[in-house]
Amino acid sequence: MTLIAIVMLTSSCREKLSASRSKDSVDYNLHIRPILSDRCFKCHGPDANQRKAHLRLDTQEGALAALKDDPEGHAIVPGDPEHSEVYLRLISTDTAELMPPVKSNLKINEQEIALIKKWIAQGAKYKPHWAFIPPHKTAVPEVDDAEWPKNEIDNFILARLESNGIEPNETADPARLLKRVSFDITGLPPTLAMQDKFLEDNSPEAYAKVVDELLAQPQYGEKMAAYWMDVARYADSHGYQDDGLRTMWPWRDWVIHAFNANYPYDQFITWQLAGDLLPNPTKEQLLATGFNRNHKITQEGGVIDEEYRIEYVTDRTNTFGKAFLALTFECAKCHDHKYDPILQKDYYSTFSFFNQVPEKGLVGDITLASLADPPNMKITTADVEKILTFINKKDTATVPVMIMADKSDKRPTYLLKRGVYDAPGDRVYVGLPKAILPFDSVRYGNNRLGLAHWLTDKNNPLTARVFVNRMWQEFFGRGLVKTSGDFGMQGEMPSHPELLDWLALDFMDHGWDIKRLIKQFVTSATYKQSSVVSEKKLAVDPENILLARSSRVKMSAEVIRDLALASSGLLVKEIGGPSVKPYQPKGIWESSTSGRGVLARYVQDHGDKLYRRGLYCFIKRTVPPPSMLVMDGSNRDQCEVKRMRTNTPLQALVLLNDPVVLESSRVFAERLAQKNSTIEEKTIEAFRSIVARAPKPEELKVLLTYYEEEKKGFDQSPEKAREFIAVGEYPQTEIKDVASVAALMQVVHTIFNLEESITKV
Repeated sequence: MTLIAIVMLTSSCREKLSASRSKDSVDYNLHIRPILSDRCFKCHGPDANQRKAHLRLDTQEGALAALKDDPEGHAIVPGDPEHSEVYLRLISTDTAELMPPVKSNLKINEQEIALIKKWIAQGAKYKPHWAFIPPHKTAVPEVDDAEWPKNEIDNFILARLESNGIEPNETADPARLLKRVSFDITGLPPTLAMQDKFLEDNSPEAYAKVVDELLAQPQYGEKMAAYWMDVARYADSHGYQDDGLRTMWPWRDWVIHAFNANYPYDQFITWQLAGDLLPNPTKEQLLATGFNRNHKITQEGGVIDEEYRIEYVTDRTNTFGKAFLALTFECAKCHDHKYDPILQKDYYSTFSFFNQVPEKGLVGDITLASLADPPNMKITTADVEKILTFINKKDTATVPVMIMADKSDKRPTYLLKRGVYDAPGDRVYVGLPKAILPFDSVRYGNNRLGLAHWLTDKNNPLTARVFVNRMWQEFFGRGLVKTSGDFGMQGEMPSHPELLDWLALDFMDHGWDIKRLIKQFVTSATYKQSSVVSEKKLAVDPENILLARSSRVKMSAEVIRDLALASSGLLVKEIGGPSVKPYQPKGIWESSTSGRGVLARYVQDHGDKLYRRGLYCFIKRTVPPPSMLVMDGSNRDQCEVKRMRTNTPLQALVLLNDPVVLESSRVFAERLAQKNSTIEEKTIEAFRSIVARAPKPEELKVLLTYYEEEKKGFDQSPEKAREFIAVGEYPQTEIKDVASVAALMQVVHTIFNLEESITKV
């Protein structure tokens, strides 16, 4: 669905919501700004260097000012489109006068022109960009069906549905609902015991009790940390060509701990941005600042030191903008932002916060094998025993971890012309874009701690909105703002702006409590809806913007791996620790290496390390784990807040041939074969363990028939059966009837490959 289509859908729904709101009213943020931003702001927007004809249309002052080439004329004359040059240029038949220019290959259609004309006729009232207006409390809407809402979220959703004449779906059946919430909160399938207990509990509190139990499990912290690793661009190697080893995994252990301990979000991000600048910082607070050192670092001799130091500061600046503000700060590195009110000066004023680290672009080449370039901290066994008790340190060796620190003397920061490291312009000082929230260094402080105070100021219009939206994306499949990494002019409008504001304010008012926010989500009637979609709903709302059903979403790469390991009983539930190197095709690292350093060759781990969660799989930036990459995993090259979702033949091949899936199928089959039960009971147990529901009679019939066919073939060729089950390093169980095991393995493998198995339904 195009941006304009979404805007029109949103517009239609919002207009119906309030009878007092005129259906003919044209709103700048809702109707006009998306058109101008997409088609006009490149030449008539914030970027002074690219501005044509000295005309600026992104501000009311610029749009109403006299034209430079015609002092009697104006781009926009409020109330008079016939004397507004903007409108006249849009309808001109002279290609030399027509806007947008023909050579731009941009067009504004008749419907959009009519909207602009009506907007001008109604007074051409400008508004600040919606994301830069602080959220304001909205009354929870009243709804006709007062029985449906379970909490305030549902009132907002149902009000929109009722205004569009759409009914919400019925509640999902208990088995599917349990699967959904278990994967969403812990990233793991519900155990058979959990399924039995929940399905047998008919009390009204049954679901709420399950939610509380899941939130209390340590696996919750792992699931949340997997998302934050993408945001923080965490990896186990430095990047660039040599891509040497680093030891940042203790920081990952801290993130898991922080989520499990339910650190308030304002504390969580303050410690990561500026834990070292807090009064008398603890070792835990210092460790948290590793967030800002997760960027790539070169170990290649011959590079220009300052060039790469500037690259590191640039990465921190860009990550700050995207991770916490959902703005494309990087677009203002070389020039003023073409769409958003971020000047190049603003970029380097923000850059200045991160420019005080006593670091070098190159500490030493790959022969130095630095695991943690300065500034760093050394984590000892004593630290783990007394202070950092959440760190899973395996031996007595000290572990170095990169952290943040500021120089004792201020390093001057300059605007870099065209973004080039050796082309300094005017000196700049700490600051941030005024359009978001003016930065007062006296009030906040003039260092990264001041930056964190500014970020967590309740008047900041972005911080809470951005995080709430990202969490909504994680649990509902699509953010209330679809462009979760871009709340700027080129991003999409919120589908439910009043709900987004209500959630942001409620989140801050209740202490930035993340677990409380998640519980609000998963206990809502909106979340608990069935994902079954009728033809009518699919036609009216194919992207499920109105949330009249639950969305079907493919599981992440890590969760698909964890599903196979957990359901087969192979998963090692150890929390934290160094990353592991599981099965991987031979030669991949070797074909992409400089040949230097300890990571030149892939040395696979063995034993329990093969069966850790996907969160702990070793990430080498130049060669990420291939199976995960095929399943849309991140390469951790830069901050990523939303993974792509693709559906490719390669993904089917991975599920069919990945050693993890095959070994899980074999081990599960062996364990089932040893049970004193019928093949029907074994098949039902496998199906329930993987799909998290009982199979339908027709599904069971297909699987049993398949088992009999495969067993017949393996009975005729026992050697083929033995060869088939000889997969993986987990010790094989001696079972005489090898044909039955091989046939059962085929059945389990088939269940793993079902679309429903790897989909949140």
